[in-house]
Amino acid sequence: MSVKLKEIEIGNNKPFVLIAGPCVVENEKMIFETAEAIKKITADLQIPFIFKSSFKKANRTNLKSFTGLGDDESIAILKKVKDQLHLPIITDVHSETDVDKVFDAVDILQIPAFLSRQTDLLIAAGQSGKIVNIKKGQFLAPEDMKHAADKVLSTGNNKILLTERGTTFGYHDLVVDMRSLVIMKELGYPVVMDATHAVQLPSKGTISGGQPKFIKPLARAAIAIGIDALFLEVHPDPKNALSDAASQLPLSDLKNLLIELKEIDQITKVRLI
Repeated sequence: MSVKLKEIEIGNNKPFVLIAGPCVVENEKMIFETAEAIKKITADLQIPFIFKSSFKKANRTNLKSFTGLGDDESIAILKKVKDQLHLPIITDVHSETDVDKVFDAVDILQIPAFLSRQTDLLIAAGQSGKIVNIKKGQFLAPEDMKHAADKVLSTGNNKILLTERGTTFGYHDLVVDMRSLVIMKELGYPVVMDATHAVQLPSKGTISGGQPKFIKPLARAAIAIGIDALFLEVHPDPKNALSDAASQLPLSDLKNLLIELKEIDQITKVRLI
């Protein structure tokens, strides 16, 4: 099965699609510069690209953590990226009202992992008619994602993506079971690997930590399995990012990584066809 977004096809053993961008909309200048840079890199490499940034972060560890510029301002920035750079957009939605708020600005609605069992949210996202990317909860087995997908499917919307982002292992760690990519693909939906959230050390101290040295190995492994899309949070200066500073890929590292991943993907997809 595949999901189509204009000229982009996700699935059917097509070349992998890149979903990438900063964790959250911090300011318009950074968002545009990052989107333009990734667009140029992916155009040069002929890799389909969907721009990602959250218009707000509703599940921060600390009450004082940055959650966003404000809904209207952040959504307006995403809409400008969509219209001026001609890029498809994906952002998180945390409630049924969020679905309506972002409707005109985005092409894909993303269900955060912590909310992957929220029935009302999944149904509202499905009813929008948009593509829905459901992140697998850190607490769910991969086969259990069938139930989340069925909630969206119940609305008549079969434009569903399933994303792996690690499984809770103890109190402050995540592990990625690569079998989950195969299991979720067997459910009949395109599968995405989130190689950046998968390296988080959740809620360690006042903020979530991370082990970014594992981003590239996880991305390589997932591409070798034959995933349909790769999700990377990419930031020009991760150490100073306002959210997920410990688990974003530096923008300067992106091009060389994608060159390597494209080579792996071509070998893998030839064998899968």
